[in-house]
This record gives sequence, structure tokens and C-alpha cells, in this order.
Amino acid sequence: PGEPRGMGRFSVWDYVVFAAMLLVSAAIGIYYAFAGGGQKTSKDFLMGGRSMSALPVALSLTASFMSAVTVLGTPAEIYRYGAIFCIFAITYALVVLCSAEIFLPVFYRLGITSTYEYLELRFNKYLRLCGTVLFIIQTASKPQITGFDLWGAVVATGVVCTFYCTLGGLKAVVWTDVFQVGIMVAGFSSVIIRAVVVQEGIGRIVNDSYHGGRLNFWDFNPNPLQRHTFWTIVIGGTFTWTGIYGVNQSQVQRYIACKSRFHAKMSLYINLVGLWAILVCATLCGLSLYSIYKDCDPWSAKQVSALDQLMPYLVLDIFKDFPGMPGLFVASAYSGTLSTVSSSINALAAVTVEDLIRPYFRSLSEKKLSWISMGMSLFYGGVCIAMAALASLLGALLQAALSIFGMVGGPLLGLFALGILCSFANGIGAFVGLVTGFVVSLWVGIGSQIYPPLPERTLPLPLSTAGCNISISSNLTTSTANPLTTIFSTQAPERPVLADRWYSLSYLYFSTLGTLITIVVGMIISLLTGGLKQNTDRKFLLTKEDFLSNFSRSKSDTKVVVLSWKTSTNAAEGTDNPAFSHIEMDVATDKNKVNGLHI
Repeated sequence: PGEPRGMGRFSVWDYVVFAAMLLVSAAIGIYYAFAGGGQKTSKDFLMGGRSMSALPVALSLTASFMSAVTVLGTPAEIYRYGAIFCIFAITYALVVLCSAEIFLPVFYRLGITSTYEYLELRFNKYLRLCGTVLFIIQTASKPQITGFDLWGAVVATGVVCTFYCTLGGLKAVVWTDVFQVGIMVAGFSSVIIRAVVVQEGIGRIVNDSYHGGRLNFWDFNPNPLQRHTFWTIVIGGTFTWTGIYGVNQSQVQRYIACKSRFHAKMSLYINLVGLWAILVCATLCGLSLYSIYKDCDPWSAKQVSALDQLMPYLVLDIFKDFPGMPGLFVASAYSGTLSTVSSSINALAAVTVEDLIRPYFRSLSEKKLSWISMGMSLFYGGVCIAMAALASLLGALLQAALSIFGMVGGPLLGLFALGILCSFANGIGAFVGLVTGFVVSLWVGIGSQIYPPLPERTLPLPLSTAGCNISISSNLTTSTANPLTTIFSTQAPERPVLADRWYSLSYLYFSTLGTLITIVVGMIISLLTGGLKQNTDRKFLLTKEDFLSNFSRSKSDTKVVVLSWKTSTNAAEGTDNPAFSHIEMDVATDKNKVNGLHI
């Protein structure tokens, strides 16, 4: 890989492969728009009529987790910082356990469309509004499409995605995801297999990685300021990802759409296997990257402008004689994007319809609501394309996306945990906790974006350009330093004391901080404002029965019971807030009528 432009370019076949992927996705959307009599109600559109089974849902959860960030960002991350990223395998196991055993039972039992409905049932409608608004900000601002400067492709992706979300609803989202997981695995495996062939055996890749210090699995340094250590990944990562898996609408919406609670739990556990497989693939890709470019790092040699472009660079490099293969890889990165965007679009539509439209316009018929859901899908699709345009102007992808996630996800996770685990938490406490957690998270997060942590905190591993026969004698010295740090190290004396103590916190701890602050403040304020006096309905809390029912194979926990029982209890619950219980009764009776056919 010596000559600067000995790279392959995209051939006709690559475009054909890419177009085929988009076409199949669109076709699935059309099929689900008309299959089984179409999308009659908003419930069908947003929840797949609650009839999905575990396997497709599991694959779908895996797919949307695996965005372009994973396909492009993780291998580059491993190339730069080493394989300690693998510790996330432990994190994912903990996350899935928490989601399946703490959050899922409560959400599934209540049979809700939007997770934020729970906040109204448990606290009050203002908190529901806070949660909804935070979610919409978080999801719409998440940069989705990255690493490729193919404007046509970005727009095509956005359009196709909006198209099948608008036509097919949740079922289309889930089944396109299943197809896209296949493409992603194919893309990853092709790169790994080809790299092993180029390097003449996997032993050599492992050997190079070992000598390059890339196999740094165990680093038990307890310092919370260091970017990735065993503890930051296991503790910080668990909080960050539980915020995404346990309470984030785009994930919850899917596992709640399963037939029975057993299927819902299974979907999460199967999905764990998928997450592990993807982690292994990404790691192998990252190590192959290192092994192939150990003597000539394309990033320091200014061959690529960002670390995220290393994977596409590698693909064009090793597949230059294989027409169609680079197309497969780009298709796999884009399917990552498609699945993430589509789950966001569907989730945003669900939240908007259930939390912002249904409660305030009660006269709307189901048919109308179903049309409105489609309209919202269209609108959010547009927003996502616009965001992608913005994201291409901003860099440093993985970190920024996860930091913003952490900033919002942390306090929201705290809010739900408070509701589900503390019987005495009340609305006031929850609100004050949420605001405090949010403010602190934002403060750290924005501080760390302004004063990026110094290299001794992030510990990037050495890269070398010794083997390059390109004349870059001038900037060899600065090349390996992180561009951000180079900009800021010129103003070294001006780093405030806070910068190296507080702002250097590992980005994975932002979420943890937000969650813990929200829970602690929420508990204290609730106790001060008479939280012990209120009697919270058991069905909004996690009970021992929820855990024990795993072991009894009774099928009695289906939705029929939930829904019919909900109507009667709501009537009998007494009117602490007349408007609120009245709405609830309406919605619940409505649900029974609508779903009479499906159950």
C-alpha cells in the first residue's frame, strides 16, 4: 500500500450490490404495507399488532445497535486503543440481564406503546412530557450516517428508510433489520477472511497485534479518569447501554411488540449472542487493520482524514481486484445506518403519536391516528436526513455520539429506575432528580468536549509510518498526536484545574453519574416531600413475583389479562386526579375494542 493513489475505486458492480440492498429493504416495506390487510390501526403500525416472535425481534435489536458507528468506528477504535474494547462483552451481558429482569417485566405487564406512558402512570403527566422531549432531542440529534462522502448514497439511504418506515410500520422495520443483519455479517466476514488470506494466516495477525501492544485486555486501573479500563467499561458501560436497552423507546418498543413475555425475554437473550458475535467481528477487523498497516499508518500519513475512514480504506485496498466486494462492505455499513435510522424514525413516530397527540386530541379515530403515525414517520425521516448532512460536517464520531447519549440517557435511566425500584419516589422528587442529573451530566459532557482529556488519560497506542515511501518528513512529529489535542496543547497553560480532574472523567461514566445523581437526589427529595405517605400501585413496581415467574412455565401472562384487568382497576382506583384517570379509562377501553381481533 505504498503509492498514495494505488487505491481501488468504486466499480459498476459495487453500485449494483449497494442498490440491490436498498431495493430489498424497500420491497420488504411494501410487502408489510399490504400484507395481512395493511396497517389498520396506529397500534398495528407502531407495535406490529403485538404479534412478533423472539428471533426476528432479537436480530432487529442487534441490527439497530449495530449502526455505521459499529461497522466503521469500533475497528478503528481497536486499531487506535487496542482490544480492551472486548471487555464490553461482559458489559453487554449485564445490560441484557438488567433490561430483561428489571425493566421488561413492568413495561410488558402494563402493555404500553410508549415507554414514557409509564412515567405518567407512575408519576404525572409533566414528567411524561419531560421524558418525551428529552428522548426526541436525543434521538433526532444522534448523528447516523458517516464515513462516506457519497451524497447520493446518503440521500438514497434516507429516502428508502423513510419510505419503508412510513409504509410498513414496525413489522417492516423489524424484518428489514433481519435482512440487514445478514448483510452486515457478510460484510464483516468478507473483510476478515480476505485479511487473513492477505496476511497468510490468522496467527500472523494475532502475533503482530501482540507485539504492537494491541492485546491489552486486562487493565484493572481503578482511576475513573482513564478512558477505557476494566472498571470504566464494566461499570460505566453498563449504565450507558442500559439507558439504551432498558428504557430507550426504539429498543423497548420492539421487545414489547412480542407475543408473550417469554418471547420478549428470549428476544433480549438471543440478541446478546448477536452482540457478542458482532463484537468479535469488529475486534478481528480492528486487529487485521493493525496487522496490515502496522508499518504504514494511513491516518498519520494523511491518506485518510479521520479514523472512521480506515475501514473503507482497507476495503478498497484489499479488494481492489474483486468487483462488487467494496460495494458489499459499503452496503453493510449503510445497512447499519438504515437499521438505526429506521428504528429511530419508528420510535420517534410512536412517541409523538402516543405522548404528544393522543392525550390531547381524544376525538381522533384509530384510522386517523394510523395516518398521523405515517405522517410523523415521513417527517422524522426528513429530520434524520438533515441531521446526516450536519453530521458530515462534524467529526470525532463514536465519542460524540456516545457522550450525548450518556448525557441524556443517564438521567432518564435514573428516572425509570426510581419509578420501578423505589415505591416511595414521588413526582416532585423524580422531577428534581431528573433536572439535577441532567444539569450535572451536561456540565461534565460539554466541559469534556471543550477541554478534551490529555493523551495520558486516553492512552492511544503508538502508530508507525516508518514503512511508507511517501515523502512526509515535515509532519512526522505531530502526526501521531490526536488532532484535537494538538489544537489545545498550544494553549496548555490555560487548562483550568477542573479540566484535568472533573472534565477528564471517562466518557462512559457520564451516564453513570447522571443515573446515580438522579436516583439519589430523587430519593432524598421524595422522602422530604412525604413520599412514604403515598401508596403506589404494585403493578408499577418490580415485585418478587416478576422474578420468580421466570421459573414457572405458565402462559397466563399474556396481554388479554393485562388489558381487561386494567380497565376494571382504573375505574376502581379512586380519583386522585380526575382528568388523568378519565383519560386512562378511555384509552384502556379503546384498546380492548381495537385489539379484540388480534388477541
